[in-house]
Formats: sequence, C-alpha cells, structure tokens
Amino acid sequence: MGFYEHNVLPILLDFAMRQKPIMKQREKIVPRARGKVLEIGIGSGLNLSFYDPKKVETVWGLDPSLELQKRARERAARARVGVEFVGLSGEQIPIEDAFFDTVLVTYTLCTIPDVERALSEMSRVLKPDGELLFCEHGLAPDAPVERRQQSWNRWWPKIAGGCNLTRRIPELVQGAGFELRELNAAYIPGLKPLAYNYWGVAAR
Repeated sequence: MGFYEHNVLPILLDFAMRQKPIMKQREKIVPRARGKVLEIGIGSGLNLSFYDPKKVETVWGLDPSLELQKRARERAARARVGVEFVGLSGEQIPIEDAFFDTVLVTYTLCTIPDVERALSEMSRVLKPDGELLFCEHGLAPDAPVERRQQSWNRWWPKIAGGCNLTRRIPELVQGAGFELRELNAAYIPGLKPLAYNYWGVAAR
C-alpha cells in the first residue's frame, strides 16, 4: 500500500462519505436494522450514530481498511450499540450460516472486487427471516449520465479506492438470490455521475 492509499485516501473517503446528502441517505436505511447486525464495509463508522439501540443487539463491522477502522473505533466508543470489528472484506465472512438478523451495506458494493461472491456470502450468513438493507450509488438510467459514468470509470477507481460508477445494484442483489422487497432510486444532490442512488430492503 502506497502513501496515497495509506495516508491520504482514508481522509478523503471519510470526508466524502459524511457529506449531508449521503448522511441523509444513511438515516433512511440504518435505523431499520434489528437484532444481530453485520455491516459490510463499516469504513470510518459513519452509520454508527443511526442504529437504534432498542432494536439492535450487536453490530459486527467488516472492513479490510485498518486506517478507516481507527476512525470507526473512535466513533464506536460514542455509539449506543456494541460494535465488534473484523478486518476482512465482504468476499470472506468468517461467521457461521444463518447467524445475522440484518446485513447492512452502504456505499460499499461499488468497491468490493468480487461483488457477486460478497453478496452470496451475505445471503449465506443471513437468517431465513433476515433482511439485507442497502444504500448504494450505481449506474444511472439516463444515457448522457451513463456515458459520463462509463468514461469516468476508466480512471475513477484508481483515485477513489476501487469505487466503480457503473454497477447495476438491483441486478447484482437479485443475481445473488435475493428478493427485492423495497427498491427506491433517485439522484441525490451532487455530480450526477456520482449521485444516482439505490436504496431498499431485500430478503433471501
């Protein structure tokens, strides 16, 4: 890992991911988590303030970035729920089958290299009556914006920690065997190639 990835990128990601429009998106979905929760890509812990302690037992935060985890641990110390950290990516979840009531993933499916495998793992560790809560940015439905996304995606992942702009989030979720119970999509404030969001609820 170079100087940029180790020292600069974590600061930029934490700053970008706590902008007001994104925090409003988090507020829509995170409070719906219940029971034992697995958060894929906990990053710097920006979701922690939105968990409802009356509904959540414990949060397991999965993320390969130890630099971001340092920031997450600071936020976890102020959180109203217990948090356990696991320094791995979503493709390998070291938990038994059907363990979690909720799997939460926000602004993470864009960066996981093998996203199909990661979603399969999320399905595996989710209880039969559990829910996948997601909020992600992805491919826009408008041709001019999509063209810009395709063009930007040649260089964007190199400066944004592997973030892809062109992933079809609903199709990826369904492709892993999930049923979409709720699906919302809209542009949030910001540059349009970065701002088309999908959020909702899925079940096995």
